[in-house]
Amino acid sequence: MKHVIIGNGIAGVSAAEAIRLLEATADITIIGDETFPPYSRPMISHVLAGSQPHGKLPIRSEHFYADQKITPLLGRRAVGIDVAGRQVLLADDTRIGFDRLLIAAGADPRPLKAEGLDLKNIFYMRTQEHAKQQVAALDGARRAVVLGGGLVGFKAAYGLLRRGLAVTMLITSGYPLSMQVDETAGRMILDELVRHGLTVQVGVTVRAFEGNGSVRAAVTDAGTRLPCDMVIIGKGVLPCRTFIPKGQIEVDLGVVVDEHLQTTAPGIYAAGDVAEMVDIARGCRWVNALWPEAVGQGRVAGLNMAGREVAYPGSLSRNVMRVFDLDVLTVGNVTPREEAGYRIVQTGGAAQKYYRRLVLRDDLLVGAVMINRIEQGGVLRSLIENRIPIRLPPERLVAPGFNFGQLLY
Repeated sequence: MKHVIIGNGIAGVSAAEAIRLLEATADITIIGDETFPPYSRPMISHVLAGSQPHGKLPIRSEHFYADQKITPLLGRRAVGIDVAGRQVLLADDTRIGFDRLLIAAGADPRPLKAEGLDLKNIFYMRTQEHAKQQVAALDGARRAVVLGGGLVGFKAAYGLLRRGLAVTMLITSGYPLSMQVDETAGRMILDELVRHGLTVQVGVTVRAFEGNGSVRAAVTDAGTRLPCDMVIIGKGVLPCRTFIPKGQIEVDLGVVVDEHLQTTAPGIYAAGDVAEMVDIARGCRWVNALWPEAVGQGRVAGLNMAGREVAYPGSLSRNVMRVFDLDVLTVGNVTPREEAGYRIVQTGGAAQKYYRRLVLRDDLLVGAVMINRIEQGGVLRSLIENRIPIRLPPERLVAPGFNFGQLLY
């Protein structure tokens, strides 16, 4: 059996290890457009902040491919898939045949529409190479602009602030982390960012960059000119899907897969940031571009590719982060698009330096936001993942000291 994996990230690596576990002699090829061995994308921001050496990012040893008997094709980008001919097409016109294929190409930074993007010292924040370039640009830099109020934007702003730069965050939405938290939590986070020295502007987009060779200013849609020596664009990511043949493999936002991570083309699978599957909390297809999801999906895809039928329960968004002095936990669907059919209970706020928001549909918990006192976050996640009915009045759940563990039994 010949297995080909497009993607050298954690989803692809996890799949390869699962295949090798079941098939000692299978032919496994990994195609990756970067030249580095597998590394930790979540740690890239630590390189910018100076808290993590660049050389400490790898998640597998330099002998990984040899030990697992994997053929690595690094620095090579897949540009197409011949579904009928069972081949992957590479940018150099090479064709790689397969019996089973995994699409684990990850995601690319969401592109920005603005003039002057070709100026130097304007960066995305997605790869190890991006981090190297950002660190090199710090020499002589005094002011930075960060675009985006999501996790990437916050991590970039924190890293630059720690390096001693004056940092301005420009956020299109009305508050930071709008994809992860509700407005009350978002306002608490905004106040915390400002309190620690960040300049934050909300409801703002950038229409142009100015400079002579290197960026010297960002110009907003309101015409405001913000002087800067470097810019980091953290506007989120989009599944890497341009090479997927339309009409042969179903694609929506991501590559659509079933519970076994198989696409609509038999023998072709997808996992990680590129995959779209049922979201446990939302009850519909969703793309959750998260490291732990990529690990689990990659492993299950690999097992199915090797012939062991294993179902994946569905994806679930969740994050735990520290925003200066705030501990923030979010899980599931915290901001339903339509509140009909949902019940939301919440308590606390900025004055209490504590906040809890629970979202229920019928008798099931489907989302939660916690700021500080987040110790029971794992229990909330288990309630959502296992769809455990909650028979108590929702108001009791946000009472101080309520023990969610009792709901598991």
